[in-house]
Amino acid sequence: MFVLIWVTLLCSVTGSSADTGTSGMTTPVCLYGFCISLSEEEITAEAGLCTVIHCSFSTVFESITDAVWYKCDQSKRRCGESDIIFHSSNQNKIQPGFRGRVSLLEPNLYKGNCSIDISDLDQSDSGSYQFRVNGLINQRYDGFTFSPRASVSVKALTQKPTVEVPALTEGQQTTLTCTAPGLCSGSDPIITWTWRRSAEDDSYITGNITTTHGRNSSLTFTPSAKHHSTEVTCKVNFRGNTSTQETVTLNLTCFAQENGGFSAIPLTVTVVSLIVNILLIVCLIFLWSSRKKMKQNQEDKTYVCLRKRDISPDYDVVAQQVSASVD
Repeated sequence: MFVLIWVTLLCSVTGSSADTGTSGMTTPVCLYGFCISLSEEEITAEAGLCTVIHCSFSTVFESITDAVWYKCDQSKRRCGESDIIFHSSNQNKIQPGFRGRVSLLEPNLYKGNCSIDISDLDQSDSGSYQFRVNGLINQRYDGFTFSPRASVSVKALTQKPTVEVPALTEGQQTTLTCTAPGLCSGSDPIITWTWRRSAEDDSYITGNITTTHGRNSSLTFTPSAKHHSTEVTCKVNFRGNTSTQETVTLNLTCFAQENGGFSAIPLTVTVVSLIVNILLIVCLIFLWSSRKKMKQNQEDKTYVCLRKRDISPDYDVVAQQVSASVD
């Protein structure tokens, strides 16, 4: 039966034989030549994304055979076989919910790097994580479980995808891009595009959709007048029913007649021009109507003139009625 070296925190002493090489790490805790350094503070992450538990260690083993990570309640003095979330040489011992989600950042354990990446996080992944190393000493197989633990807290997803929209012109092909949040490795999310016009339900937008490296998606299409003020949504679905989305409003700023289509004339200029033309037409109609009315309204006028017939100081008054019209 293998000899297992189990120790308690009461017997632990502090040393400096392990070089972390990473900022934000705890001072190495050593016991019987086994030293470990972990992430200094509680690790916070969001569901659907990933996190890294930084870890470095050193041992007295002549050779290392296995690296094991556990997740169990902080109240448990030592995690057990049923708590294994990663095993470097026996996948069957890993809890089903963690299989394929946990990996070593450095597969070569002789470098003393025991850091792990946990992808496709779920809020149930919150808890304490403990590391164990197995190896050979004096030609015997043995193992050592480190007492210090790393604490992980997984919150609800709040990050949104990033959607980039270039300037849009009707009739000219364009491409929208959507980038999922998070930079860690893990299963590729499912990215979908939908659009909504006023008083309409969501529907898949017509265009050429391409996905690059699983975390980026682009939508190529030719915008038309109907796309103006359309809301386009990029939705990212992660493993474990976790999703996030971002919505942008398309703004086609240019419409103009050219070769039977539309080219760049601002919509506001077109509207203002139309209003001015309507006002001019109204004024012309009003002036024409007033002119016609005045011609039809003729007035009778009488003028008086003084005509001197002879050299006498008296004048004859002659009255004549004429009809005059005003042009």
